[in-house]
Amino acid sequence: MAFFSLPDTTIKERVWILSGTTAAIYGSGLAVLSTAWYKGYPRSSFHFFNDAGEWNQMDKAGHIFAAYFEGKYSREMWRWSGLPRKQQIWIGGLSGFAYQSVIEVLDGFSEKWGFSWSDMGANAIGSALLISQELAWDEQRIQLKFSAHPKSYPEGPVREKADQLFGHTFWERTLKDYNAQTYWLSVNLHSFNKNSTWLPRWLNIAVGYGAEGMYGGDDNTWTDAHGQFHDYTHVRRVRQFYLSPDIDFTKIRSRKKGVRVLFQVLNMMKFPAPALEINSLGNVKLHPIYF
Repeated sequence: MAFFSLPDTTIKERVWILSGTTAAIYGSGLAVLSTAWYKGYPRSSFHFFNDAGEWNQMDKAGHIFAAYFEGKYSREMWRWSGLPRKQQIWIGGLSGFAYQSVIEVLDGFSEKWGFSWSDMGANAIGSALLISQELAWDEQRIQLKFSAHPKSYPEGPVREKADQLFGHTFWERTLKDYNAQTYWLSVNLHSFNKNSTWLPRWLNIAVGYGAEGMYGGDDNTWTDAHGQFHDYTHVRRVRQFYLSPDIDFTKIRSRKKGVRVLFQVLNMMKFPAPALEINSLGNVKLHPIYF
């Protein structure tokens, strides 16, 4: 049997390889996160923190997305094991929830954050979205996707606050800046009408959620390191809802395994396309290209 072929029966050596690979990836991922996210923040005894109302729930959308995609890639890896289908789904699907739960425990020992039950609920939603579709359809007809764009802030206290909250580098801003992120629920139309002769297999319709005008978790007031109080409550904290076409790269056929793997990776990101925006201020906008 070829090394990369998908077996019909369980191969114990592959189970051990995947178990070790998963542990190594998650361990290194936690190490990187500890450096990028927790660096510079003091530790504390384990405690709980209710952050359900913060950041217009953009952080909760991030938790749902992370648990979903970590589970999705793990599920794809476990196909190689030959384990029974349902075991592959549950092991792979729950791995995202497990990884995010470890992060939540780390938050519980951070003085700045804490263990959040609402974060755990969001993690569970992400894993449930993946597992339920695999069990029902053996495919992901409704996928979670992510997009982000560079966000500029005006010189002065606002930029200093943004640098403090969201970091300076491209990757820090991508991970932390909730004002610049959009999370998408992308639905593959052909999967719900497989007999259609006119619907392209790759065509999706995506509904997105974003927010802007946020200079803090709860409000736009803060006291800086010099003890000076800043009040930017005149800046509205806005929720944004989007409707846009999208591409499901996994529906594009290719005989090359490397290309199929690349398509799996690309599929975590929303394809740049025109988008209709409706926001909480009652404004309607048409973006020629939105990402």
